Amino acid sequence: MPARRLIALTALALAGTLAGAAPSFAGTPAPDRERERSFAVIGDVPYGADQVAAFPRWVDQINAADPALTFHVGDIKNGSTRCDEPYYRTIRADFDRFENPLVYTPGDNEWTDCHRENNGGYAPLDRLALDRQVFFDHPGTTLGRHPARVTSSAGAGFPENVRLRRSDVDFAVVHVVGSNDDLQPWSGLGQSTATRDQVAEEQARMADSIAVVREAFAQARRRHDRAVVVMQQADMFDPTYTPAWTDISAFQPLVQALTDEASRFAGPVYLFNGDSHVFHTDRPLAAGSPWLATYGVRGSADNLQRVTVDGSSNNTDWLRVTVTRPGTADVLRWERIPYTG
Repeated sequence: MPARRLIALTALALAGTLAGAAPSFAGTPAPDRERERSFAVIGDVPYGADQVAAFPRWVDQINAADPALTFHVGDIKNGSTRCDEPYYRTIRADFDRFENPLVYTPGDNEWTDCHRENNGGYAPLDRLALDRQVFFDHPGTTLGRHPARVTSSAGAGFPENVRLRRSDVDFAVVHVVGSNDDLQPWSGLGQSTATRDQVAEEQARMADSIAVVREAFAQARRRHDRAVVVMQQADMFDPTYTPAWTDISAFQPLVQALTDEASRFAGPVYLFNGDSHVFHTDRPLAAGSPWLATYGVRGSADNLQRVTVDGSSNNTDWLRVTVTRPGTADVLRWERIPYTG
């Protein structure tokens, strides 16, 4: 993640409850009827040695609260540590501690940024292959001690792109990452522009991600489901800085697809992401939003609400999200559950 994204984190942290639920200090398990309709969201964790040491304990705390699912929205390491295989194996072992299904989508720190010297100077596409080998060795199945089946794009070469449906809510978990979805030059390998292989990989992965999102909406419309949820790593609407087009250009097709699909969907749409590390909620595609002009988007989508989860040094909590009872206007509600100890 670019260093300038750290600007204004403190201010945003203080405003973190804006448009969302206030932090909760209740970490006790939800009743069974709540557990069946709740899930956890985490991301940009663990960052650094202290968090690596604490992460198994944090997993155990999430297990104690017993959400039906956990989603990790990418970045299993910080951007200035090495991309060595033993580290990935350590995190996989931690992921295997989750009692209930865990759905993980990769972040930029575990592959796109590995060209950096302090990351080991690895070829990013090689690290992407390693990430898939370690974390997606059983395509169509989640991680966790009691995995669940999901609809996977493994046949197209993207086992990390998955769909699932729970409690009349359709989920699309897609591999969209920071560093302009890996179109930033691999400067650590002496590149000043994106390579041909780099561009080809990004275009294919983005096309599949958009297809997965569109199919989630199509299924929701066919089944008259209550809501659609999209999960990814990249913050396409980072409020902490004004991005250059070279920071965000790769996201434009997805932003347009989200606008198109959400505007045609009768219910609420939720986009969960990590990347910028500070809890924040907004409606970036609503009429009048400056992001519409930034991306050159046609139309608008007032019904799409975006949620960024805490991460990095702000990784002091996890987000419990509950699917409300039918008839409730807001299909999802959420609360930040602090880690203890």
